[in-house]
Amino acid sequence: MQDNATEVTAAGIARLAGVGRAAVSNWRRRHADFPRPVGGTESSPAFALAEVEEWLRRHRKLAEVPLKERVWQQLAGHPDGPVTALVHAGCALLLIHDRPPVWLDISSGTDERLAALLPTALDEVLTPRVPGTARPGRTDRSRVNGQNPVNTQPAATPVTPVTPATPATPATPATPATPATPPTPALAIPTAPRLLPSVPLLRGVAELAADRGARPTFEFLLGRHLDANPRQYTLTPPDLAGLMAALAGTPATVLDPSCGTGALLRAVADRPDRRLHAQDSSPELAALTALRLALHTRAPVHAAAGDTLRADAYPGLRADAVLCHPPFNERNWGHDDLAYDPRWEYGFPARTESELAWVQHALARLRDGGTAVLLMPPAVASRRSGRRIRADLLRRGALRAVVALPAGAAPPYSVPLHLWVLRRPDRTHAQPELLLVDAGRFTAEGRGGPDWPGVREAVLDAWGAFDRDGGVEERPGVARSVPVIELLDDDVDLTPARRLPPPADTDGAGRLADVRARLDETLRLTAELAPPPAEPVPSAASGRLPLTTVGELARAGALVMRTGGHGGRARVPVLTDHDVLAGTAPSGTLPESEEEPVLTEPGDVVLPVLGGGAVARVVDEATAGAVLGRNLVLLRPDPAALDAWFLAGFLRGTANHRQASSYASTATRLDVRRLQLPRLAPDEQRRYGERFHALDAFERALREAGRLGEQLVRGMYDGLTDGTIAPH
Repeated sequence: MQDNATEVTAAGIARLAGVGRAAVSNWRRRHADFPRPVGGTESSPAFALAEVEEWLRRHRKLAEVPLKERVWQQLAGHPDGPVTALVHAGCALLLIHDRPPVWLDISSGTDERLAALLPTALDEVLTPRVPGTARPGRTDRSRVNGQNPVNTQPAATPVTPVTPATPATPATPATPATPATPPTPALAIPTAPRLLPSVPLLRGVAELAADRGARPTFEFLLGRHLDANPRQYTLTPPDLAGLMAALAGTPATVLDPSCGTGALLRAVADRPDRRLHAQDSSPELAALTALRLALHTRAPVHAAAGDTLRADAYPGLRADAVLCHPPFNERNWGHDDLAYDPRWEYGFPARTESELAWVQHALARLRDGGTAVLLMPPAVASRRSGRRIRADLLRRGALRAVVALPAGAAPPYSVPLHLWVLRRPDRTHAQPELLLVDAGRFTAEGRGGPDWPGVREAVLDAWGAFDRDGGVEERPGVARSVPVIELLDDDVDLTPARRLPPPADTDGAGRLADVRARLDETLRLTAELAPPPAEPVPSAASGRLPLTTVGELARAGALVMRTGGHGGRARVPVLTDHDVLAGTAPSGTLPESEEEPVLTEPGDVVLPVLGGGAVARVVDEATAGAVLGRNLVLLRPDPAALDAWFLAGFLRGTANHRQASSYASTATRLDVRRLQLPRLAPDEQRRYGERFHALDAFERALREAGRLGEQLVRGMYDGLTDGTIAPH
């Protein structure tokens, strides 16, 4: 009964059947027995998953729904919403991971029996792994931090206090302003009535976990949920999380007061006595983080939901490290409510300086000598409204390093964000200095992320030397330790690029001479590759060739068509639509997932489906092995039936693209199946293919000449203006 209530959208049907949205629309029009909508809206209807599966099988559109897709559709269409379904799935996966015999026992009977027995089994697993988890049947409710109790909640959502971790060093707990809404435990064990609609999902999740493992199954479902709702969540990329955790060392007690999906705490190095503390203003994220960390580590996970600045869940905590990716540019962070809060040791932050409030909260939760690493927008280093707090952080030795990251490190990807490394002062520095690092040189070309190995090496080498010796050998344009006295001017501007000497360029003229030589050679090659004068086809021989379409060729087995967009488990370079349009190497990234990625092979033809450009790229040996990115379609021709260059060349025809494209008010989308090409014998295909291949070589030479020309012009301007090149 519960399974029939699961709904699926047209996009979900397309994913189940491995077709495009247009195919689903055609089925609805052409087949009178197609399932009727049971929900959604007129523009985005929803259908019963069970009815859709039955229809797909009956019409042989699908032999069997893949288990992972069935589980995902059950989760996405859950009557209580995908987040509730994901929490229930995470609880069951933790039980499967920790006590598989218990799960096998309680799941062997009816759905009602499983729902009735599961809360008790979850209580035995969650309580030691996530201390403070709310138990069923308790109506009393206290503050998470163990302070004064507040009004009780209805019995449907009872909670109990979270037991705070023992402080690393004794400290007097601060007394923050009374919050309007106190923090609550991140997890509450669901009751049997709440679990009953989720039982079919939980059985599917258990089956998936038997094949993949409990932890990878939860990561797959969480990753799919985050991908499906990109605007709802601000994520911390794994490479950035790893760098921030590495800067913090190997702490035993770690706090993330704005935990999001738990990426930072998940990246912390493991140790036997580790304790993790997390808080987020979103109850959804706090619950998902608690489950994700519990599946990732054996360490106890203390997690709470609540506004950290207004309602701190851990006022008595003194952690070894604080890692934080706080919300940026918030005006409503509590400025009017927290004027006399004892956390503002370095000055009361202005209303526009929410980030400096997070900085001081992190310092207040550290033990003496503990380290905090925060991701910050670059404006925090230079805004005049924060200069007095920045100055006091420098004078007292709390701010130890400012690292400028390359653009593309984290959202918003167009902004080069900063990392602030802070340390709660445990001694007075005789001549305090600040480490400044600029990793902007590691920005990658195209849309891909930065060169993370280069970023890690530069940042960690500089920080390791500075932390060990109190200073670092100057690297022009990269790193420098600056005496604090030099920074305490009227602006207290801590932007690394404004304080670092420019990169040493002792041979700027020599490099430009090399660029000029390469440009000359490329221009010569371009002239050689230029196609000969076009010869018109005699009118007697210009009859129209018989045509076929990509869709017909795919049905006949002459080629295989695949769509991209899944990252897989391994970190592999991703070929993006921008790379195809620009003719550059794979430069993109995709989030890790349990989906099998589409890997390119030599001879594949790749086309972008958005944007309206008539482009098709034949994959060569250098590009082979890359993951196919989003908005790309891969055609893999059978060499015995189709020549790859013949196929790519005819697919680039402007008229061909025009007739195969659909147009919306803001975008053009290509229906690859409708692209046409002539029916020709293999020998004739190869003749066309050789000509198309030569045109491709000419096009690539033109692109290279353009890039070298831009590099030469930019270098000449820079050299003339900075004095490294004479004007004569």
